[in-house]
Amino acid sequence: MKSSMTRWIMFAGCAAFFAAAPNGVAAASTTAQPSNNSHVLRVCADPNYLPYSNRAGQGFENKIAELIAKAMGRKLEYTWASYRMHGGFSNFLALNLDAHKCDVVMNLPTGDNEEMATKPYYRSSYVFVTRKGKHLHIRSMRSVSMHAIKIGFEAGTTPETAIKMLGLMENAVAFHVASNPNASPRQLLQAVQDGKVGVMVTWEPAIGAFMKDFPGLQMRRVPSEEYAPGLPQVNYTYSMSMGVRKGDKALRAALDKVIATHKSEIGATLAKFNVRLLPNPRHFNYSNN
Repeated sequence: MKSSMTRWIMFAGCAAFFAAAPNGVAAASTTAQPSNNSHVLRVCADPNYLPYSNRAGQGFENKIAELIAKAMGRKLEYTWASYRMHGGFSNFLALNLDAHKCDVVMNLPTGDNEEMATKPYYRSSYVFVTRKGKHLHIRSMRSVSMHAIKIGFEAGTTPETAIKMLGLMENAVAFHVASNPNASPRQLLQAVQDGKVGVMVTWEPAIGAFMKDFPGLQMRRVPSEEYAPGLPQVNYTYSMSMGVRKGDKALRAALDKVIATHKSEIGATLAKFNVRLLPNPRHFNYSNN
C-alpha cells in the first residue's frame, strides 16, 4: 500500500520546469550544481499544485519550507519541477534531488526506501467526502451502502486497491487529477457537490484547504481494515516526512532538529490549510540508516 500512497502524494514527472519566482521567492536555475552551502536550503517543489505548492509560495509545503529555512538560518531556494508529468516519482527524484539540483523534497512517505526520510512532521489519512446529511451510514469501505452509490476515487491509490478487492468497481469512477498538471484536487469536491458521485474517497491534505469553499460537504476518516481472513490490513493513514539524498545524514539531522523543536509552529501552519493531524503510532519505527 505504501507505493500507492507515494503515487498519490508525489506524482513526480520526468520533465522539470524552472522559472523566476515572484514576490522574492527564490528559484533555482536549470544549471544548478551540487552545493554544500550551509547558508541555503534548496527545495524541489511543484510549481502549480495547490494546496501543496506553487511558484507564488501559497501552498502548505511552501509555508513549511519557509519556516524550516528560517529556523535553520538559511536562505530558501526552489527548484521548480512538476510532480505530475510522465515518468513517475522515481524519475523526479533522479532528475532533481539525486542530480543535486536541490537538497530536500517536502513530501515523502515516512520509511520510503528511495531516499532518506526525516522524522515525520505530519500524519493524516484518506477520507470519505459526502454531502452533509447524506450517506451518514458510510463508516468504512465495507459499509453495505457502498454497493448502492457512485464512488469516486483518484486512480492509482490505496482506495482503488480496496475498491477492486471489495468488488465495487462496477459502481466506481476514477479521477485523474494527480496525473494532470492542469487539474486541481478541488475538482474532486466539485464532483460530489454536483452529484456526479455520492462519495469521494481521497487523501485529506489534498482537499482540506478547499473544503471552506464547499460548505455543503463533510469529511469522515477512512478506517484501516482487514478485508479477508489471512490478508494484511489495508492502511489509510500515513506519516509524511521530508526527504534528502541517501547519505546526507547531516542535513537530515538538522531537519529533524527543526521538526522536533518547532512542532507547534508546523502544526499551526498545517491547520491553516485544514490538514487534520493524527497522532503517530506509539512505537513508530524510524531508521537512522
